[in-house]
Amino acid sequence: MTNADWATKDFYQVLGVAKDAPAAEIKKAYRKLARENHPDSHPGDTAAEDRFKAVAEAYDVVGDTTKRAEYDQTRSMFGGGGGWSPGPGGGYGDGVPFDINDLFGAGAGGAGGGFSDVLGDVFGRAGAQRGTGRRTRASARRGADLETSTTIGFTDAVDGVTVSLRLASDAPCEACRGTGAKAGTVPRMCPDCQGAGMRAASAGGAFTLNETCPTCRGRGMVVDDPCPVCRGAGRGLSDRSVQARIPAGVKDGQRIRLRGKGARGENGGPAGDLFVVVHVQPHRLFARTGDNLTLTVPIGFDEAVLGAEVKVPTLTGPVTVKVPPGTPSGRTFRVRGRGVPRRDGLKGDLLVTVEVQVPASPSDEVRAAAEAYREATAGSDLRGRLFEATGPTGSSGGGGDA
Repeated sequence: MTNADWATKDFYQVLGVAKDAPAAEIKKAYRKLARENHPDSHPGDTAAEDRFKAVAEAYDVVGDTTKRAEYDQTRSMFGGGGGWSPGPGGGYGDGVPFDINDLFGAGAGGAGGGFSDVLGDVFGRAGAQRGTGRRTRASARRGADLETSTTIGFTDAVDGVTVSLRLASDAPCEACRGTGAKAGTVPRMCPDCQGAGMRAASAGGAFTLNETCPTCRGRGMVVDDPCPVCRGAGRGLSDRSVQARIPAGVKDGQRIRLRGKGARGENGGPAGDLFVVVHVQPHRLFARTGDNLTLTVPIGFDEAVLGAEVKVPTLTGPVTVKVPPGTPSGRTFRVRGRGVPRRDGLKGDLLVTVEVQVPASPSDEVRAAAEAYREATAGSDLRGRLFEATGPTGSSGGGGDA
């Protein structure tokens, strides 16, 4: 794609989104259009294939933050009607006919330089050489980012785990290696554009623009005997497995970025990234609060009154928690370093909350002991302080029945 393409093509219109649309909306529109026009869903429909390629071309630019900013800048300078206008008669102002491609290729009169020297550095694209019948080597393109999800166990989320993921993405056709030609044959150079993929078209008066060659659809090559797998598109769906390392301490719903695990790049470009949304299964005993684990442990009435040493489980083996005499139900004890790994290399804590258990069907011996306890504590009033703030009649003002 030449710099002139960026000045003349409206990629936002191709995707059906506004110029200021957020990245999520652009991605959603691309996926919808790609599914609707994918060659596999429309065998032999060249119009759908052209729409699929146009949508992919548009998303490759505006779906990338850096490319989108550069594209918007180019459009504002040359494609938005501002910043420059030709002289009288459609020329440079000195009688020399104007060709917008001069801005991106050779200067007026065929001299080298022009804006391609500047914009080529900014955008990484070389402008088409007007009249040469050749184009520069296709630039490397970064592979698309992919997103998937996985479900792991609670313990795996705490300790970290390597999972195997199945991915389906757009990639060069394996049968023809991306050429679009049937095995044993090769594409030939397009006779209309001589391999440039672009051709000059009159825009009226002295103006000329480069447009995509309709014969080869911008590929620069013509396939006489198309590949039966991709039907000459050169692209297809790749189904592969990747090993992904989920770091220790990952949270439920967290989105992990794995660099270089996305779709393969083109023309030597780097692979995209893989984003994995992690879902964590709940644990039978433990819950999580930040970097701390929580655990509820039952204790007997006698242990709460007299004190005890209670053995409790952790994810790395049992520990003993000392319960002091007179411990109330609901008190929480902290076991340091038995929680979730943190980014600084340390671990959170285990928070153990004790609950005093009362027998549902007390035996005669338990009832006798309870009676003795009641007699021993007959002088104490556990609920006396509840009425200290009430009115002189002992009522707080409510009128309902108890």
